[in-house]
Amino acid sequence: MQVHTLDHIALVVADLKNTCDFYERVLGMKSREERPGKWCLEFGASKISLHDPRHVPPDAAGASPGTGVFCVLTDASVTDIVAHLKREGVTILMGPIDRVGGVGPMTSVYFKDPDGNLLEVSKPH
Repeated sequence: MQVHTLDHIALVVADLKNTCDFYERVLGMKSREERPGKWCLEFGASKISLHDPRHVPPDAAGASPGTGVFCVLTDASVTDIVAHLKREGVTILMGPIDRVGGVGPMTSVYFKDPDGNLLEVSKPH
């Protein structure tokens, strides 16, 4: 078996409204209620499933807010990425810095979401 793409990731979040607001405002994702009480963030052909820490599904037992790490890609210039994050009051932890990701060489900027999950936004070269 060989996998070919990422479908979704899941994050446990302390405050659903705050998380949805952050990802909509900072990364332009769209929040959607998939079914009563079950929310996700959509972007392109991918999504982030959101779990309430009081109701973590059995397959995610032990996960807690702030334990996620992931990278998303953008076509925006690195200058625009940095300027946007600063306008939104987001603290940049590292970058811009050159990295190599699944698509090859890229320039990345790292920051955390309201739960402490580490996000990497990258512009492929």
